[in-house]
Amino acid sequence: MELRAYLRPLLKWWWLILISTLIAGVTSYFAVSQQPPVYQARATLLIGSAINNPNPDGNEFWLSQQLAQTYSDIAQRDVVRQAVMAELGLTWLPSYTAQPVANTQLLELRVNDSVPERAMIVANELANQLILRTPTSGSQQGDAERQAFIKQQLDELELKIEETNSEIAEKQTELAGLFSARQISDLQSQIRALEVKQDTLRANYASLLASSSQGAVNSLSVIEPATLPTFPIGPEVLMTVLTAAAIGFSLGIGAAYLMEYLDDTLKNPDDIRRITGLPTLTGISETKGIDHTNHSLITHTNPRSPVAEAYRSLRTAVLFSNVDQTARTIVVTSAGPQEGKSFTSANLAIVLAQSSHRVLLIDADLRRPTQHKLFDKQSTYGLTNLLLDMPPSFDSSRLGDMYSQLSRAVLATSVSGLFLMTTGELPPNPAELVGSLRMKTLIKALATRFDFVIIDTPPVLAVTDAVVLSTRVDSVLLVARSGSTRQSQLKHAVLRLREVNANISGVVLNRINKQSGEYYHYYKSYYPSDSDKGDKTKEAAGTTPVEPTPEGKPPRREPARGFLARLLS
Repeated sequence: MELRAYLRPLLKWWWLILISTLIAGVTSYFAVSQQPPVYQARATLLIGSAINNPNPDGNEFWLSQQLAQTYSDIAQRDVVRQAVMAELGLTWLPSYTAQPVANTQLLELRVNDSVPERAMIVANELANQLILRTPTSGSQQGDAERQAFIKQQLDELELKIEETNSEIAEKQTELAGLFSARQISDLQSQIRALEVKQDTLRANYASLLASSSQGAVNSLSVIEPATLPTFPIGPEVLMTVLTAAAIGFSLGIGAAYLMEYLDDTLKNPDDIRRITGLPTLTGISETKGIDHTNHSLITHTNPRSPVAEAYRSLRTAVLFSNVDQTARTIVVTSAGPQEGKSFTSANLAIVLAQSSHRVLLIDADLRRPTQHKLFDKQSTYGLTNLLLDMPPSFDSSRLGDMYSQLSRAVLATSVSGLFLMTTGELPPNPAELVGSLRMKTLIKALATRFDFVIIDTPPVLAVTDAVVLSTRVDSVLLVARSGSTRQSQLKHAVLRLREVNANISGVVLNRINKQSGEYYHYYKSYYPSDSDKGDKTKEAAGTTPVEPTPEGKPPRREPARGFLARLLS
């Protein structure tokens, strides 16, 4: 798949992407701009006192980090929140977080509030409440007296240890001046006794020290109290708007691709070739915006428009679609209704007549006839009446025998060389009538009197008329509407025609949008549109202008009676 296939949805739905981006950005801007500024106060706590120990143990650091996780969870509990509110006399607390600093003994408290003073006070009180919940805080009843007693015992033990160290040093000095073996042995015994006493005092000191707050691992201390914040940290208007716009842009792109995926209608010739394998003979753009009251017969009313040039391109494709033999009888149909098959039939017949061909346009849509409305004719006597008046054993070579009936059924139009056969009275059994042997004989006979016979038929998927008539003609022309005809419908219509071995020349992609149609841009850039409005009734070379009627309707011109006689001769 080419790159343009991926870019086509973005170019088609650019307005949706732009609108979603603008809506997201503008909405987020107004939402963020209404919010008050947010200030942040931070207080930092230290867990344990291993950082003050010149020879810290790795286990102490690991235990401090685990305690930091525990205290961060305790700070979020209701018991701490209620204690802070009760201490400060508040009924609610601003949002705050308690997170340990990675791989450290630090616990950081962050309080966000629109009032900077309140953020600072709450952060410091949170730190205080956490400290009060440590076993070394002395906040419980009797803890202060116990800690004072332990401290007193530690002081006494320190004195005794120092005195013992002094005695040991004196004994060792005295031992160096003795010569008697007995005195030396007695003094050594005394030194050993003092060393045992020293070890006992040290063990008692270490035991009491573990019960005190000095050097405790499970302790909290404030190393950085919260200060008054001076600059707000939010809201970040620019970042929020850019993020929202990016999200809206992404959603717009996703919606564009989603709608393009869900939209299985035909959009370009590549879709037609991929689904059916048929070529696209031409692309017809929309006729909106063309300055004329009748958009249907645009090849006659506005022959210099890009749309008229597209129909002339279709004429060239029809003339050269079959190299060995020119297709003289052509069925024009579509997969479904409202796809422009009748307009295509009429304009194709007009451009063929403008190139000095004798063309007969037959309206074989016996359910919803349109051609008599396009050419402003009365459908009193037409195809159905002619078929009923034909003899059962009619010979196609003796068409002149039906001169009176044919002269009533074939109507001249305002386009030189173009004749119209309307449906006539609508029958109750259209499929049987168009599939009859008389219809086959009539088409064969008319092909000997006209250069081209264009037959407008009902849609393929609606009724079987077009499928039946496709076996009676040289070629079938399918019309599809861009952005309306579903790919499955066109594929099914082609399958039905191929089941009866119909010769499908190609597909006409009708009603292409001017913003996305590739063919129309070519015609628009090369051919001027409505550059000479006074030349609207001018035909191809060899055509005589006709004066318009007073009512402003398309001009009428009845051919000489001898012309029809020459056709039948």
